[in-house]
Amino acid sequence: MHVSAKVDYALRALVTLAAAGGGPLKAEALAGAQDIPVNFLENILGELRRAGLLATQRGADGGYRLARAASAISLADVVRPLDGPLAAVRGVRPEDLEYPDPTAHLREVWVAVRSSLRRVLEEVSLEDVAAGRLPRPVARLTESDDAWRSH
Repeated sequence: MHVSAKVDYALRALVTLAAAGGGPLKAEALAGAQDIPVNFLENILGELRRAGLLATQRGADGGYRLARAASAISLADVVRPLDGPLAAVRGVRPEDLEYPDPTAHLREVWVAVRSSLRRVLEEVSLEDVAAGRLPRPVARLTESDDAWRSH
């Protein structure tokens, strides 16, 4: 899986909001806390607001706040509106692919890849990351030395 800068920045900003009790925080504060270009972040925050993940509050004490509890926003909830489906092949959902033999079973591989991504990204919430406590099945995936090696 390739994690785009947009998704990385969005997750960092939203976890920062979660750690701050859900906000409100100004885009400048979020950008400064995570060393993210503020103009790029403002565009991302706008997309997340349109997706229903953020709300805005006007005024001197205004800014962005989570639209629902951090525990109710999974990482997958953030990825999908920014980058689309969790696993697509050339922009096509795996179940919609058809390959000729002998590659016909690649479709099943891509469905399995999507399933494994879902298992992690749908299980982990913003609150989990902010609190530094990943769900046990996800944390277990990081325990082998091989998990930390680049291949």
